Amino acid sequence: MRPGRSSRPRTRTRPQHSDAVDGLVVSVDRGRYGCVRPDAPTEDDIITAMRARELGRKSVVVGDRVALVGDTSGAPGALARIVRIAERTSVLRRTADDDDTTPEGRLERVVVANADQLVIVSALADPPPRTGFVDRCLVAAYDADVEPLLCLTKADLAGPEAVLNYYAELDLPYVLVRPDSDLAPLRQRLAGQISVLVGHSGVGKSTLVNRLVPDALRAVGAVSAVGKGRHTSTSAVALRLPPSGADGADPGWIIDTPGIRSFGLAHVSAESLLHGFPDLVEGTVDCPPNCGHTPADVDCALDAWVDAGHADPRRLASYRRLLASRAGEDPREERPDT
Repeated sequence: MRPGRSSRPRTRTRPQHSDAVDGLVVSVDRGRYGCVRPDAPTEDDIITAMRARELGRKSVVVGDRVALVGDTSGAPGALARIVRIAERTSVLRRTADDDDTTPEGRLERVVVANADQLVIVSALADPPPRTGFVDRCLVAAYDADVEPLLCLTKADLAGPEAVLNYYAELDLPYVLVRPDSDLAPLRQRLAGQISVLVGHSGVGKSTLVNRLVPDALRAVGAVSAVGKGRHTSTSAVALRLPPSGADGADPGWIIDTPGIRSFGLAHVSAESLLHGFPDLVEGTVDCPPNCGHTPADVDCALDAWVDAGHADPRRLASYRRLLASRAGEDPREERPDT
Protein backbone atom coordinates (compact mmCIF):
# COMPACT_ATOMS: atom_id res chain seq x y z
CA MET A 1 0.00 0.00 0.00
CA ARG A 2 1.08 3.51 -0.67
CA PRO A 3 2.00 5.13 2.66
CA GLY A 4 -0.09 8.04 3.85
CA ARG A 5 1.37 11.49 3.71
CA SER A 6 1.43 11.72 7.48
CA SER A 7 3.78 8.75 7.73
CA ARG A 8 6.64 10.65 6.17
CA PRO A 9 9.29 11.27 8.82
CA ARG A 10 9.96 14.91 9.56
CA THR A 11 12.82 16.65 11.26
CA ARG A 12 13.32 20.01 12.88
CA THR A 13 16.89 20.11 11.65
CA ARG A 14 17.39 22.97 9.25
CA PRO A 15 20.37 23.52 6.97
CA GLN A 16 22.90 26.01 8.28
CA HIS A 17 23.60 27.57 4.89
CA SER A 18 27.17 28.32 5.83
CA ASP A 19 27.82 29.37 2.24
CA ALA A 20 25.14 32.08 2.30
CA VAL A 21 26.14 35.55 1.17
CA ASP A 22 24.96 38.82 2.70
CA GLY A 23 22.54 41.06 0.91
CA LEU A 24 20.46 44.20 1.40
CA VAL A 25 16.84 44.19 0.19
CA VAL A 26 16.34 47.21 -2.06
CA SER A 27 12.97 46.39 -3.63
CA VAL A 28 9.94 44.16 -3.13
CA ASP A 29 7.59 43.28 -5.96
CA ARG A 30 5.00 40.48 -5.72
CA GLY A 31 7.06 37.78 -4.11
CA ARG A 32 10.35 38.75 -5.69
CA TYR A 33 13.01 40.62 -3.76
CA GLY A 34 15.76 42.72 -5.29
CA CYS A 35 18.95 42.45 -3.22
CA VAL A 36 22.45 43.85 -3.55
CA ARG A 37 25.71 42.65 -2.07
CA PRO A 38 27.36 45.09 0.36
CA ASP A 39 30.45 45.11 -1.83
CA ALA A 40 28.58 45.60 -5.13
CA PRO A 41 29.88 48.66 -6.96
CA THR A 42 26.39 49.84 -7.96
CA GLU A 43 22.80 48.86 -7.30
CA ASP A 44 22.59 47.70 -10.91
CA ASP A 45 24.01 44.38 -9.67
CA ILE A 46 20.60 43.21 -8.54
CA ILE A 47 20.18 39.69 -7.20
CA THR A 48 16.62 38.49 -7.67
CA ALA A 49 15.52 36.29 -4.78
CA MET A 50 12.51 34.57 -3.35
CA ARG A 51 11.74 33.85 0.28
CA ALA A 52 12.74 30.37 1.45
CA ARG A 53 10.05 28.17 2.96
CA GLU A 54 11.92 27.84 6.24
CA LEU A 55 11.31 31.52 6.97
CA GLY A 56 7.67 30.70 7.63
CA ARG A 57 5.49 33.77 7.90
CA LYS A 58 8.34 36.21 8.45
CA SER A 59 7.98 39.21 6.20
CA VAL A 60 10.81 40.61 4.12
CA VAL A 61 10.82 44.37 3.54
CA VAL A 62 13.07 46.97 1.97
CA GLY A 63 16.03 47.63 4.23
CA ASP A 64 16.24 44.09 5.58
CA ARG A 65 19.71 42.57 5.79
CA VAL A 66 19.41 39.00 4.59
CA ALA A 67 21.42 35.86 3.82
CA LEU A 68 21.19 34.51 0.26
CA VAL A 69 21.85 31.07 -1.20
CA GLY A 70 21.44 29.64 -4.67
CA ASP A 71 22.27 31.58 -7.80
CA THR A 72 23.52 34.92 -6.52
CA SER A 73 25.16 35.91 -9.79
CA GLY A 74 22.47 38.42 -10.65
CA ALA A 75 22.39 37.10 -14.21
CA PRO A 76 19.13 37.42 -16.16
CA GLY A 77 16.78 34.64 -15.12
CA ALA A 78 18.82 33.72 -12.03
CA LEU A 79 16.93 33.22 -8.78
CA ALA A 80 18.38 33.07 -5.27
CA ARG A 81 16.69 32.28 -1.96
CA ILE A 82 16.52 34.37 1.19
CA VAL A 83 17.19 31.94 4.04
CA ARG A 84 17.82 34.30 6.96
CA ILE A 85 16.78 37.78 8.04
CA ALA A 86 19.15 39.61 10.38
CA GLU A 87 17.74 41.16 13.52
CA ARG A 88 16.31 44.57 12.69
CA THR A 89 17.77 47.63 14.38
CA SER A 90 14.62 49.64 13.70
CA VAL A 91 11.19 49.05 12.20
CA LEU A 92 9.17 51.93 10.77
CA ARG A 93 5.49 50.99 10.85
CA ARG A 94 2.20 52.56 9.94
CA THR A 95 -1.47 51.66 9.69
CA ALA A 96 -3.82 52.77 6.93
CA ASP A 97 -5.94 54.73 9.43
CA ASP A 98 -5.64 55.68 13.06
CA ASP A 99 -8.41 53.24 13.99
CA ASP A 100 -7.32 50.58 11.47
CA THR A 101 -8.17 47.44 13.44
CA THR A 102 -9.75 44.04 12.96
CA PRO A 103 -11.10 41.56 15.52
CA GLU A 104 -7.67 39.91 15.40
CA GLY A 105 -5.78 43.13 16.09
CA ARG A 106 -4.25 46.12 14.36
CA LEU A 107 -3.33 45.92 10.70
CA GLU A 108 0.24 47.14 10.93
CA ARG A 109 2.32 47.63 7.83
CA VAL A 110 6.09 47.64 8.02
CA VAL A 111 7.32 50.46 5.80
CA VAL A 112 11.07 49.77 5.97
CA ALA A 113 13.55 48.06 8.26
CA ASN A 114 16.90 49.22 9.63
CA ALA A 115 16.41 52.88 8.77
CA ASP A 116 18.54 55.41 10.64
CA GLN A 117 16.53 58.53 9.94
CA LEU A 118 13.21 59.67 8.54
CA VAL A 119 13.50 62.62 6.16
CA ILE A 120 10.17 64.48 6.18
CA VAL A 121 9.95 66.48 2.96
CA SER A 122 7.61 69.47 3.19
CA ALA A 123 7.21 72.40 0.83
CA LEU A 124 7.15 75.94 2.20
CA ALA A 125 4.67 76.96 -0.51
CA ASP A 126 2.70 75.47 -3.39
CA PRO A 127 1.45 73.43 -1.53
CA PRO A 128 1.69 75.13 1.85
CA PRO A 129 3.25 73.30 4.81
CA ARG A 130 1.06 70.65 6.42
CA THR A 131 2.24 70.49 10.00
CA GLY A 132 -0.34 67.85 10.87
CA PHE A 133 1.37 65.43 8.49
CA VAL A 134 4.78 66.36 9.89
CA ASP A 135 3.51 65.74 13.42
CA ARG A 136 2.36 62.26 12.43
CA CYS A 137 5.72 61.50 10.87
CA LEU A 138 7.49 62.66 14.02
CA VAL A 139 5.36 60.34 16.17
CA ALA A 140 6.13 57.43 13.84
CA ALA A 141 9.86 58.26 13.87
CA TYR A 142 10.11 58.52 17.65
CA ASP A 143 8.08 55.32 18.07
CA ALA A 144 10.48 53.48 15.71
CA ASP A 145 13.55 54.99 17.38
CA VAL A 146 14.49 56.65 14.09
CA GLU A 147 15.97 60.14 13.98
CA PRO A 148 13.79 62.73 12.19
CA LEU A 149 15.09 65.32 9.72
CA LEU A 150 12.85 68.05 8.32
CA CYS A 151 13.63 68.92 4.71
CA LEU A 152 11.92 72.16 3.66
CA THR A 153 11.72 72.52 -0.13
CA LYS A 154 10.74 75.46 -2.36
CA ALA A 155 12.56 77.83 -0.02
CA ASP A 156 12.69 80.29 -2.93
CA LEU A 157 8.92 80.82 -2.66
CA ALA A 158 8.54 81.38 1.08
CA GLY A 159 10.58 81.66 4.23
CA PRO A 160 10.80 78.92 6.86
CA GLU A 161 10.09 81.11 9.90
CA ALA A 162 6.48 80.03 10.46
CA VAL A 163 7.29 76.32 10.33
CA LEU A 164 10.43 76.62 12.41
CA ASN A 165 8.57 78.67 15.00
CA TYR A 166 5.97 75.91 15.27
CA TYR A 167 8.71 73.40 16.12
CA ALA A 168 10.89 75.82 18.10
CA GLU A 169 10.71 73.79 21.33
CA LEU A 170 11.76 70.51 19.67
CA ASP A 171 15.22 71.46 18.42
CA LEU A 172 14.25 69.61 15.24
CA PRO A 173 17.10 69.37 12.70
CA TYR A 174 16.24 70.79 9.31
CA VAL A 175 17.66 71.70 5.91
CA LEU A 176 16.42 74.24 3.36
CA VAL A 177 16.32 73.36 -0.33
CA ARG A 178 15.92 75.69 -3.29
CA PRO A 179 15.83 74.67 -6.95
CA ASP A 180 19.39 75.91 -7.48
CA SER A 181 20.78 75.35 -3.99
CA ASP A 182 23.80 73.26 -3.17
CA LEU A 183 22.71 69.96 -1.64
CA ALA A 184 25.95 69.52 0.29
CA PRO A 185 24.32 70.23 3.72
CA LEU A 186 21.69 67.58 3.02
CA ARG A 187 24.25 65.08 1.71
CA GLN A 188 26.25 65.54 4.91
CA ARG A 189 23.22 64.51 6.97
CA LEU A 190 22.55 61.53 4.69
CA ALA A 191 26.14 60.27 4.61
CA GLY A 192 26.58 56.83 6.12
CA GLN A 193 22.86 56.59 6.90
CA ILE A 194 19.86 54.68 5.60
CA SER A 195 17.32 57.46 5.22
CA VAL A 196 13.62 57.11 4.41
CA LEU A 197 12.07 59.98 2.44
CA VAL A 198 8.35 60.71 2.89
CA GLY A 199 6.24 63.57 1.67
CA HIS A 200 2.93 64.58 0.14
CA SER A 201 2.43 64.91 -3.60
CA GLY A 202 3.75 68.15 -5.02
CA VAL A 203 6.32 68.94 -2.32
CA GLY A 204 9.24 68.23 -4.66
CA LYS A 205 10.35 64.89 -3.23
CA SER A 206 10.80 63.23 -6.62
CA THR A 207 12.80 66.20 -7.86
CA LEU A 208 14.94 65.97 -4.74
CA VAL A 209 15.53 62.24 -5.23
CA ASN A 210 16.60 62.82 -8.83
CA ARG A 211 19.01 65.54 -7.73
CA LEU A 212 20.51 63.34 -5.04
CA VAL A 213 20.74 60.31 -7.32
CA PRO A 214 21.13 61.50 -10.93
CA ASP A 215 20.58 57.95 -12.18
CA ALA A 216 17.48 57.45 -10.02
CA LEU A 217 15.13 56.77 -12.91
CA ARG A 218 17.50 54.17 -14.38
CA ALA A 219 18.06 52.61 -10.96
CA VAL A 220 14.34 52.41 -10.29
CA GLY A 221 13.90 50.74 -13.66
CA ALA A 222 16.49 48.14 -12.73
CA VAL A 223 14.86 47.21 -9.44
CA SER A 224 11.37 47.33 -10.93
CA ALA A 225 12.36 44.66 -13.41
CA VAL A 226 12.90 42.26 -10.52
CA GLY A 227 9.24 41.25 -10.48
CA LYS A 228 8.68 42.09 -14.15
CA GLY A 229 6.39 44.78 -12.84
CA ARG A 230 6.69 48.48 -12.35
CA HIS A 231 7.64 51.00 -9.73
CA THR A 232 4.14 51.72 -8.46
CA SER A 233 2.94 54.29 -5.96
CA THR A 234 2.90 51.66 -3.23
CA SER A 235 6.44 50.35 -3.57
CA ALA A 236 9.55 51.44 -1.71
CA VAL A 237 12.92 51.47 -3.44
CA ALA A 238 16.36 51.86 -1.88
CA LEU A 239 18.87 53.90 -3.88
CA ARG A 240 22.57 54.15 -3.16
CA LEU A 241 23.80 57.74 -3.02
CA PRO A 242 26.74 58.53 -5.30
CA PRO A 243 30.13 59.18 -3.68
CA SER A 244 30.57 62.82 -2.76
CA GLY A 245 34.33 62.81 -2.22
CA ALA A 246 37.56 60.93 -2.71
CA ASP A 247 37.85 59.76 0.90
CA GLY A 248 35.89 56.57 0.23
CA ALA A 249 33.35 57.32 2.97
CA ASP A 250 29.95 55.66 2.75
CA PRO A 251 27.61 58.19 1.08
CA GLY A 252 24.57 56.35 2.44
CA TRP A 253 21.27 55.12 1.04
CA ILE A 254 17.91 56.79 0.54
CA ILE A 255 14.64 54.87 0.46
CA ASP A 256 12.00 56.50 -1.68
CA THR A 257 8.47 55.76 -0.45
CA PRO A 258 6.12 57.30 -3.02
CA GLY A 259 3.12 55.37 -1.69
CA ILE A 260 3.06 56.94 1.76
CA ARG A 261 0.65 59.85 2.01
CA SER A 262 0.08 59.72 5.76
CA PHE A 263 0.94 57.69 8.80
CA GLY A 264 -1.94 55.94 10.51
CA LEU A 265 -0.98 55.63 14.16
CA ALA A 266 -3.25 52.87 15.46
CA HIS A 267 -0.15 50.83 16.33
CA VAL A 268 1.26 53.59 18.56
CA SER A 269 0.37 53.46 22.25
CA ALA A 270 -1.07 56.54 23.95
CA GLU A 271 2.19 56.97 25.86
CA SER A 272 4.29 56.79 22.70
CA LEU A 273 1.91 59.20 21.00
CA LEU A 274 2.63 61.76 23.70
CA HIS A 275 6.37 61.23 23.30
CA GLY A 276 5.94 62.41 19.73
CA PHE A 277 5.21 65.80 21.31
CA PRO A 278 8.19 66.22 23.65
CA ASP A 279 7.29 69.87 24.22
CA LEU A 280 4.11 68.69 25.97
CA VAL A 281 5.50 65.82 28.06
CA GLU A 282 6.64 67.93 31.00
CA GLY A 283 3.24 69.60 31.13
CA THR A 284 1.55 66.30 32.03
CA VAL A 285 3.43 65.98 35.34
CA ASP A 286 0.59 67.70 37.22
CA CYS A 287 -2.17 65.74 35.47
CA PRO A 288 -4.34 63.48 37.66
CA PRO A 289 -3.86 59.70 37.38
CA ASN A 290 -5.26 58.15 34.19
CA CYS A 291 -5.73 61.53 32.57
CA GLY A 292 -6.53 61.10 28.88
CA HIS A 293 -5.31 64.64 28.03
CA THR A 294 -8.46 65.28 25.97
CA PRO A 295 -10.65 68.41 26.19
CA ALA A 296 -13.10 66.29 28.22
CA ASP A 297 -10.47 65.84 30.95
CA VAL A 298 -11.21 69.04 32.84
CA ASP A 299 -8.26 68.59 35.22
CA CYS A 300 -5.72 68.05 32.42
CA ALA A 301 -2.68 70.20 33.15
CA LEU A 302 -1.77 70.65 29.48
CA ASP A 303 -4.12 73.60 29.09
CA ALA A 304 -2.38 75.48 31.89
CA TRP A 305 0.99 74.46 30.45
CA VAL A 306 0.11 76.04 27.12
CA ASP A 307 -1.50 79.10 28.72
CA ALA A 308 1.76 79.69 30.60
CA GLY A 309 3.58 79.88 27.26
CA HIS A 310 5.56 76.65 27.61
CA ALA A 311 4.23 75.20 24.34
CA ASP A 312 2.50 76.36 21.19
CA PRO A 313 -1.31 75.95 21.48
CA ARG A 314 -1.32 74.61 17.94
CA ARG A 315 0.85 71.72 19.11
CA LEU A 316 -1.66 70.81 21.81
CA ALA A 317 -4.49 71.04 19.29
CA SER A 318 -2.59 68.73 16.92
CA TYR A 319 -1.93 66.22 19.71
CA ARG A 320 -5.59 66.18 20.69
CA ARG A 321 -6.65 65.73 17.07
CA LEU A 322 -4.51 62.60 16.93
CA LEU A 323 -6.04 61.35 20.18
CA ALA A 324 -9.52 61.89 18.76
CA SER A 325 -8.63 60.19 15.50
CA ARG A 326 -7.24 57.13 17.33
CA ALA A 327 -10.49 56.94 19.30
CA GLY A 328 -12.44 56.70 16.05
CA GLU A 329 -13.77 60.24 16.18
CA ASP A 330 -13.77 62.47 13.11
CA PRO A 331 -11.60 65.53 13.74
CA ARG A 332 -11.55 66.75 10.13
CA GLU A 333 -13.39 69.97 10.81
CA GLU A 334 -10.55 70.95 13.13
CA ARG A 335 -7.72 70.08 10.72
CA PRO A 336 -6.94 73.04 8.43
CA ASP A 337 -3.23 72.23 8.55
CA THR A 338 -3.30 68.50 7.73
